[in-house]
This record gives sequence, C-alpha cells and structure tokens, in this order.
Amino acid sequence: MRFIDEAVVTVKAGDGGNGIASFRREKYVPRGGPDGGDGGKGGDVYVIAEDNTNTLVDYRYTRRHDAMRAENGHSRNCSGKGSDDLFLPVPIGTTIVDTETDEVLGDLIEIGQTLLIAKGGDGGLGNTHFKSSTNQAPRKATSGFEGELKVLKFELKVVADVGLIGLPNAGKSTFIRQVSAARPKVADYPFTTLVPNLGVVDIGRHRSFVMADIPGLIEGASEGAGLGIRFLKHVARTRRLLHLVDIKPIDGSDPVENARIILNELDRFSPELANLPQILVLNKIDQVPEEELNELCTHIVAELGWTGIVFRTATLTGEGVDAIKYHLMNEIEREREREIEDPIFAEAQKARFERLEAEVRLNTEAQREAYRAARKAAREGTDLSDDDFDGSDDDDDGVEVIYAP
Repeated sequence: MRFIDEAVVTVKAGDGGNGIASFRREKYVPRGGPDGGDGGKGGDVYVIAEDNTNTLVDYRYTRRHDAMRAENGHSRNCSGKGSDDLFLPVPIGTTIVDTETDEVLGDLIEIGQTLLIAKGGDGGLGNTHFKSSTNQAPRKATSGFEGELKVLKFELKVVADVGLIGLPNAGKSTFIRQVSAARPKVADYPFTTLVPNLGVVDIGRHRSFVMADIPGLIEGASEGAGLGIRFLKHVARTRRLLHLVDIKPIDGSDPVENARIILNELDRFSPELANLPQILVLNKIDQVPEEELNELCTHIVAELGWTGIVFRTATLTGEGVDAIKYHLMNEIEREREREIEDPIFAEAQKARFERLEAEVRLNTEAQREAYRAARKAAREGTDLSDDDFDGSDDDDDGVEVIYAP
C-alpha cells in the first residue's frame, strides 16, 4: 500500500429537493386546496476517523466526492425523501483544511470521531406554505437550496506519543523493532526507511504508548533536502522526541556534529517543535571498546552542552532499551494524569500543540513552494518539454506503511 499523507479533494453536499405546487383533487371534495409537499434535505458530507486505514491514497486518485440530491416534494403534503449523508473514512491523525480560507475545520485524533465538512441544502417549500385567506390557491413553490461545495486538503500526521529522530543509520528502525512488533526494514545503508513506521510499545497490563520511527533526516531537511520535506512534519504530534546518535559512525563522521545537524534542522523547521521534551540516546555502545566508552559518551554530552536526560544503548543487542521504555511510559503517564487533574495545564498543552500544528503547516507549505520553484527553475534551464513536467510534486514512490500492535 502506498503511503500518501496529503490529498486535495472536492466535496459537494447534496442539493435539497424542490417543493411542488399541487392541489388536492378527489371525488366529492370540491376546492381541495393546495397540498404540495416540501423537498427533502440534501445529504451532508462527513469525514470519520477509522483505524483500518493508514494512508490517504484513495483520495489521491478519487478527488471528487458528491452526496446525493434529495427528492422533490410530492402531492398530499408529502415531503420528498432526504438523501443519505456521505461519510469519508480517513486515518486517525488527519487534519481537514479549507484551501480557500486556510481555516482548519477539524482534527481527527480518535477512532470514530466525525466532522461535518459540507452541509446539505435544505428542501424547497411546497405551495401549502403559501396559502392564506387572500390566496387560497397559491401556485408558488420554491426550489431546494444547493449543498455546499468545498475544496479541502486532507493532511495526515502520524499519531504517536514518542517520535524517533536521528540521521540515517542511527539505529531508529532497530530500536523500534526491539520495543514493539513493528518490523521496518533494517540494512547497512542510509535511507533504508522510506516511510514513518508506527509501533505500540507494550509495557504491561493496560500500559502502552505509540512510537513513530521517522525516516532519516539529513542536513537541509528543513528546506526540503532528502525526505525531510515529506516526513519532518510527522513529529509534530508527539509528546517526546527520542534523539538517537550513533557514537561510532561507520563513515568516520563526528557524532557531535551529527547530533547538531538534527537539532539545527528541528529548530530551523519549527522552534516550537525543537522545544518539545527531548531525550538523547547514545546508541551502538557495543561498537566501542569498554575502556573508551565512558570517555567518548562524556565528551559527546559535554560538547553538545546537553543538560537533559541521556541514555546509552546498543539497539542491536537490546542493551539499555528496557530502561528507556519504562522511563518514557512513566513520563507519558504522569503527563496524561496531569492533563486530567489540572485544567490549566491541559489548556496550555492544547495551545502548545495548536501552535505547533500551525507552525508546521506553514513551514511545510513554504518548503513545498520553494521546492516547486527550484524544480521550475531547473526545468527552465534545460530542454525538458512541458510533457516532461506537469508543475506538480506528486512523485511519491510506492512504499508501505506499517502499524504493528
């Protein structure tokens, strides 16, 4: 299944049925009077969050969705039948944005949550409504109202409590394989992971949280380099960031500089995102001799000026992984409980995530515009024909998304 995290769709709610002008005509009932019924109400269009889908691929290929028009009124004061509402299933974590006004219509983050996105038109009135003492045989009826027509953007961001970040080959995929049933591809070359992978980390009875393995970021990701233009936004919903640093890179690069690259890209992409609680994980300690390990880890932390929490792990063997799992679970539970008990804190959390969502959306769109401009400039500097380029950036590869319980 292709992982598509954005789609622009046109939705049209159903038009209302027309009212009719009709008169009662029965044997032995002279001057029966008007009996035209009203038109039915057009169907509304809703989106509904479902857990059996994790991509917007269907909306990339079917971009128009119309609810049915309602029936016209009938004689004998019978109203027309209203049309059924149209429900569009979307993955959990989908945000609906009105492309005309840039207004966020809603955010679907729970299973079964619904959102009205286009209202159906009301039915027209039959001539019964226009009867009066001075007009006992009205021939007037009104037409039904048109349903709303909207062009909307569906934006999917993975819903996870913890986001794994780090350069390619830092060990993120191996880490999530250790702590959950997710099985992302693991190999000894960069960009093995091409799509966010979600895994449920089960700590014990009724204790679990969701972790997202975000595809490897590189320098310049905040400006669209590598996969950053597509997937950096997926860390926007997380409560914690787990920053994995390879302390012994196979390419001989400096782990301190590697860590700084990620920190800088987060800050450049979204200062609000960079301020999320972050845990530093010094990974692949099994690749360093024991007598050198403590000195190397101390050096990395000191050079980064890191004052937060630090863990040491060897994700390949699982060493140190359990300590991180339990620490994260305890932190997330405390935060959830505080949100329930402290309304002021809960409002502050909500406001923070709303700011984060707005900032990420704005910066993602800026990325896209810059990317399109760069492609246009490159095209104009070559002999490519218009048939070779259609002005869009719809060049996604067919990749799979994994959500493992």
